[in-house]
Amino acid sequence: MDRKDFLPVCPADVRDRNWSDVDFVYVTGDAYVDHPSFGVSIISRVLEAEGFRVAILSQPDYKSCEAFKLFGRPRLGFLVTSGNIDSMVAHYTVSKKRRSYDYYSPGGRMGRRPDRAVIVYCNRIREAYGDVPVIIGGLEASLRRFAHYDYWEDRVRRSVLVDSRADILAYGMGENILVRIAKLLDKGVPVRKIRDVRGTVFLGKRGDDVHFDYLEVGDYDTLKTDKRAYASAFATQYKNMDSVGGKAIVEYYGDKMLVQNPPMPPLEREGLDRVYALPYARDYHPDYESEGGVPAITEVKFSITHNRGCFGACNFCAIAFHQGRSVRSRSEESVLSEARKIAAMPDFKSYINDVGGPTANFRYPSCDRQKEHGVCPTKKCLAPTPCKHLKVDHSEYAEMLRKIERIDGVKKVFVRSGIRFDYLVLDENEEFFRQLVTRHTSGQLKVAPEHCSQNALLMMGKPPVEVFERFKRRFFAISREAGLEQYLVPYLMSSHPGTTMNDAVNMALWLKEWGYSPEQVQDFYPTPGTISTVMYYTGIHPMTGKEVYVTTDYHEKQLQRALLQYKKPENANLVREALRLAGRRDLIGNGPECLIKPAFAQGSDTRYVPDKAKTKGKRSSIPANTGGKKSRRQGTRDSSHRGGGASGVKQKRKTRR
Repeated sequence: MDRKDFLPVCPADVRDRNWSDVDFVYVTGDAYVDHPSFGVSIISRVLEAEGFRVAILSQPDYKSCEAFKLFGRPRLGFLVTSGNIDSMVAHYTVSKKRRSYDYYSPGGRMGRRPDRAVIVYCNRIREAYGDVPVIIGGLEASLRRFAHYDYWEDRVRRSVLVDSRADILAYGMGENILVRIAKLLDKGVPVRKIRDVRGTVFLGKRGDDVHFDYLEVGDYDTLKTDKRAYASAFATQYKNMDSVGGKAIVEYYGDKMLVQNPPMPPLEREGLDRVYALPYARDYHPDYESEGGVPAITEVKFSITHNRGCFGACNFCAIAFHQGRSVRSRSEESVLSEARKIAAMPDFKSYINDVGGPTANFRYPSCDRQKEHGVCPTKKCLAPTPCKHLKVDHSEYAEMLRKIERIDGVKKVFVRSGIRFDYLVLDENEEFFRQLVTRHTSGQLKVAPEHCSQNALLMMGKPPVEVFERFKRRFFAISREAGLEQYLVPYLMSSHPGTTMNDAVNMALWLKEWGYSPEQVQDFYPTPGTISTVMYYTGIHPMTGKEVYVTTDYHEKQLQRALLQYKKPENANLVREALRLAGRRDLIGNGPECLIKPAFAQGSDTRYVPDKAKTKGKRSSIPANTGGKKSRRQGTRDSSHRGGGASGVKQKRKTRR
């Protein structure tokens, strides 16, 4: 790949384009990959198409401001992002241990970006150029735009806009937002005067005019200490995430006020088609070749994104707070055009890895009412029961996949991003279900039941487990009819807010009945921008105001996770302890209904476990039922989350029922 196929990454590249200067320097915490799965690539190419000159400053040395002077002072300003994911999630596991591998850095090496990258980068830019316009965006900025609970510091931090000292924060999908800002700056409008662009957040003086109808969510000094006020503020923010009916939101910081303008309307089909038709190089920059390339390209290089938004709106997922719940999709011809480009690539091996998005089998808004009224602020489209207005139709998606398969050079098309099985089983026409199982599944299909307990599923915003069981039966039946031996790989989550020890026991029994042994299970990971994280921090469901049982105790989390992996020998002692605490000693034994053998039978645990009454004063018992109370203890915490991120599960052994 020739470096001329990429945007400039050094002054020599700028000179090669005969530019005297650049309009924007785009600072990113990721390595530069020019592919439409990367936000930096999309925004920079969109600005380029509008006539702006953009240079990429990728993973600069953040220990001083010198690296930020590489291109000189840009004519219009700096754009700043931490990269495709939050820098803290990129650096730390749910147990707050430093990760050893970075998929978004050359060779997977850690240490190429700082913690809280947006803040660090902006402060270095201020050191270098003072009052130069600085616009922040991307996932880290978008999800931290208000006062937010920070899991790594266990406290409510200020908006990232306040701490970064940037001028404007662009939240959500930023194409139209950044183009609007760029054009205003190009006309000579001072950045401090840009106050009416939808999809932006700015900091002004208390009492300044707000251009839109607005709601107040309180003062930071209150929000950081009053958990009920914090939960209420988040509920207001969440209910106003739709561009049709959403109002501006105002949050106060002393004599300053943070203003979030209403969301920018999503790109419609024609706009999305233009974005994905731009001249992406579809690879990492050649400068990284000597370092082994950038691992993140592997899964997406031969994949296609056909939609945006997700009306599934799981409580632990940040998509609703970032992309929104109103689904939009590309035209069939746009997707086919990209597939033909992929098929013509010299290293293409005949397989399209994915045609998906946040949820692969969504193509349109969930109902016709959304066109005029927007998404319902307090109701979900699919859970706990499907809305009566929900439109279910897979015909266009199925036909598009069939047409991709007919492109010269394409042997197989897979669907590997998540599908909503609850939406799939609602389709009375089973044609797509059969097509998915027989033609687009590579032996294993990833699905996300997450749990089996009704209590846990309600807190997650997921459908009852009976819906998954219905899907599972049909999946295996269709596979058998087609003579295929295929497997489901479920995403499973432990210790989500609302999940008790009894729920974990029920999960273990469910897995035993299924005959499935997950090799890996992750705990809930509290990251900004999700309903579940608010529940974790406050013990309150922000949308109902009701108290929720939450465990933050490290040992209890170990016990819940061990139950989901009760067959692992190293978990034996933890499983026995968990069953005793849950009052389920009947599941310890040699019978077929038991989960674990007695300790003496294995000779691995002769430790005496005293009754709860004898442990009073030494260690409080772990609740087996919700009781409306939380278990919050000092010490190490361990939780995990699929909100933005995914909880991966690998099979230890493949079993088919």
